[in-house]
Amino acid sequence: MKTFKLKDLEIVANEEEGIAQKKIKIHDGLVINREDEIGWLVEAFIDRSYKPYFEAIKHIKEIMIQAKITRVDNDPAFFITQIISVNEIGEDKLNVLFQGKVVDNKSRIEEMLREILNQGYQGESLLKKFKEMI
Repeated sequence: MKTFKLKDLEIVANEEEGIAQKKIKIHDGLVINREDEIGWLVEAFIDRSYKPYFEAIKHIKEIMIQAKITRVDNDPAFFITQIISVNEIGEDKLNVLFQGKVVDNKSRIEEMLREILNQGYQGESLLKKFKEMI
């Protein structure tokens, strides 16, 4: 097993209106490569104010997350995950645990372009939407 410090977290979720990105302000966190069939665990320690959001999406089987590991200026790693627990910690904090697999950037870019095309974007509007998402 290898453990890394989580420095930044962003959720990329499919919603009725399309793909929505949500930046999560983290207090602390870990990214663990289990080096087994389970893959990766991402643990985020965050404000309790995020609880309604995570309760609303925890049923989704595949949630894409972007995690910056070790340093905030590193490129993000992309994971396809599922939320396995949301726990209240103390008076005002929350712990969210994701389990999933790391994905390469090429797969992610292809998926994003496919989603944008399916939403009907073309030409300059497609390029603008793509730039917003990356």
